[in-house]
Amino acid sequence: MKKVALLFFVFVITSGVICYGQNNYRDISSEVLIDKIRGGLLGQMLGNLNGIPHEMQYINEPGKVNEYVPALPEGARTDDDTDFEWVYIYTMQQENTIMLPARRLVELWKERINKGIWCSNRYSRHLMDLGIEPPLTSNISLNPWAEFNISGQFICETFGLIAPGLPQTASKIGLHYTRITIDAEPAQTTQLFCTMISTAFFENDINKILESGIAALDKNSEIREIINNVRLWHKKYPDDWRSTRQRIKEKYSAYNGAMRDKNGYELNTAATIAALLYGQGDFTKTLLTAFNFGWDADNTAATAGTIVGVVKGYRWMMSQGWVIIDRYNNTKRENMPNDETITSFADRLVELGEKVITDAGGERRMINGRLYFTIPVEKPVNVQALPDLDSRIRESKNETRSFIERIISRGGSKQEHARAAYIAVCLGIAPEMMSAYPENWKKAVDDLSGYCKVMQNIFYDSDIPGIYRLRESFLKAGIKKPEEKKAVW
Repeated sequence: MKKVALLFFVFVITSGVICYGQNNYRDISSEVLIDKIRGGLLGQMLGNLNGIPHEMQYINEPGKVNEYVPALPEGARTDDDTDFEWVYIYTMQQENTIMLPARRLVELWKERINKGIWCSNRYSRHLMDLGIEPPLTSNISLNPWAEFNISGQFICETFGLIAPGLPQTASKIGLHYTRITIDAEPAQTTQLFCTMISTAFFENDINKILESGIAALDKNSEIREIINNVRLWHKKYPDDWRSTRQRIKEKYSAYNGAMRDKNGYELNTAATIAALLYGQGDFTKTLLTAFNFGWDADNTAATAGTIVGVVKGYRWMMSQGWVIIDRYNNTKRENMPNDETITSFADRLVELGEKVITDAGGERRMINGRLYFTIPVEKPVNVQALPDLDSRIRESKNETRSFIERIISRGGSKQEHARAAYIAVCLGIAPEMMSAYPENWKKAVDDLSGYCKVMQNIFYDSDIPGIYRLRESFLKAGIKKPEEKKAVW
C-alpha cells in the first residue's frame, strides 16, 4: 500500500500537479501553468481563425469538411473572438487591475474598439456615444441584442485562462467584461464556459469538465436543457453527429432563418457542447466537428478549442508538426501594440493569472526545486442568477427616472438630451415626458436624432424582434426614420 502511495506521489510530482486528497487546494507547477495557459490561447486562436472560412456557411445543412490540419502559417491576427479580450487583458496588465471600472472600459472602447464589431458589441459601442456606461449598455431594455447574442461565450475564454482552478472567480471576471454587451441567458454561457476552462487545468475528462460547467448555471437556465438534450442525442447517435446536428436544428431554429437562428446562444451553445462530446478530447476532431456543425462556427470552435487546448497544453500542440508562426497581427484595434506575438499575449495571461491566484489566497512556493502555485480551488457554482425581466425593467426605471426627468424638464447638453430621450423611449417613460414637457421633449428628440449610428441601428439594423419593438416605440415618440441606410461601425 505504501508503494502504491509513493508511486502516486511520484506521478503527481512529475506531472506538475499535486492533489491533496479532499483538501480544497492544489499545487500546479509554473511550467504546467504556463503550458496550459499558452495551450488554451493557441487553441482559441486556431478555432477562431481556422473556423472563419466556415462561419455562417452551414445553416440549413451541416458542412462536409472531411480533413483538417490546424495551422497558422501567417501567424494569428486580431478578430473579435480574441481582440476584445486582448484590449482588456493588455490594460489589466498595464494597470495591474483585474476589474477595470466602467468609465475606463468606455474609454478603452472609444479609443480602441471602433471597427470590426457587429451585433450586440456594435450596439453597445454606439450606446456609449450617448454616455451610457456598462452594465446599462447590456441592459435588455436598452440593447435588443443582449438577450440572445453569443458575445457572452466568445468574449469570455481568456478570463477562464487567468483563473485556473477558480471557476467562481473566472465567472465573476468573465461577467464583468461580457456584461458590457449581454445579459440573461448569454450571461449564463459566460459562467458555463469560464468554469469549464478553469476546471480544465486540473481535469482532463471532457464529461467531468462539462459537469462542472453545468454546476455554474442557474437552476432555471435554459442552457441546462440544451446541454441535457445534446448529451441525450449524443448518447443515441454516438457515431452519427449529423443526426444530432439535425435534432439541434429542429429544436432550436425558431426564428424562420433570422439572425437569431445564426448568431443566437441556443444553436451555438449546443454546437459547442456537441463538438466537445464528439471530439472526445481530440483537438483536431473537436474543431473539425465544430466547423461542420456550422452556424457561427468560428466562435464555437474557438471556445471548444480553448478547453481542449488547456487539457492538451502548448508543448503537446507544438509537437504535432502543425505550422504555427508566433505572431499576432494587429489589423483592427487602434492604440494597441503592433508587435504582439501569440506567446507575448499568453505571457500577459500568465502574469494576470498569477495575480488572480494570489488575490484569491493562493501562493507561490518551491517544491523539490520547482516553482509551484498553491491554488485554493473553488467549487463551481452559479454566481449570477437569471434576472427577472419585469424586475429588471422596474429597477432600470427607478435608477434612471430622476435623471430623465431632470434633463427633460430643465435641459442639459446635447448628449444628456439624447441619452435621456433614448432611455425614456426604451423604458416606456416617453409618453409621460411628451405630455409633461412637450417642447423640451422635442428638443431632446432632435438631439437624439443627431446620433446617426444609434438611429441606423434602430431603423436599419438586422431582423431581430427587439429591434422591431424599439422601432415602433421610437416612431410613436416622434423620432423619424433616417432617409437612407448608411454603413456604420
